[in-house]
Amino acid sequence: MIRVEQGKGQKDRYAMLSEPLLALLRAWWIEAHECGKMLPGGWLFPGQNPVNHLTTRQLNRAFHAAKDAAGIDKPVCLHTLRHCFATHLLEQDVDIRLIQVLLGHKKLDTTARYTHVANSTLHAVKSPLEHLKLPPA
Repeated sequence: MIRVEQGKGQKDRYAMLSEPLLALLRAWWIEAHECGKMLPGGWLFPGQNPVNHLTTRQLNRAFHAAKDAAGIDKPVCLHTLRHCFATHLLEQDVDIRLIQVLLGHKKLDTTARYTHVANSTLHAVKSPLEHLKLPPA
C-alpha cells in the first residue's frame, strides 16, 4: 500500500501498490538521489524545484506527453485512469464496495458512476431463469 496525501477531493487515502510498481519506484528513488533530482527525505515525485512536489499541471503535461508517445488518439485525461481502474476491478469480480473504498467514495452511487462494464462481461451474465430446471414442454 502507498499513502496518497491530498489526492482527489483533497482526501488522504491508501492505494494499492503492486510488487512490479514498487520495484520501479525503488529504482527511481535510487536513481533520482544519485542524480541529485531528489532531496534526502524529499518528495517521491519532486517538481522542477525539488523542494516542492510535482504539481497537478506538471503531472497533466506528463500524462498527455505519454498519451501522445503511445499513439492514443482518444480524448482521455488523468481522471480516465480512475474509470479504467474501477472497470478492470469490476471485470475481475472485485466487490463494488471494495472498489468504493479504494476510490475513496463515501456513497456507493458515486462509485457506480465510475464503473463501465465491458460488453463481453455483460454478455457472460446468465439470467436466473436460465438456471431453472423447467419440465419439458
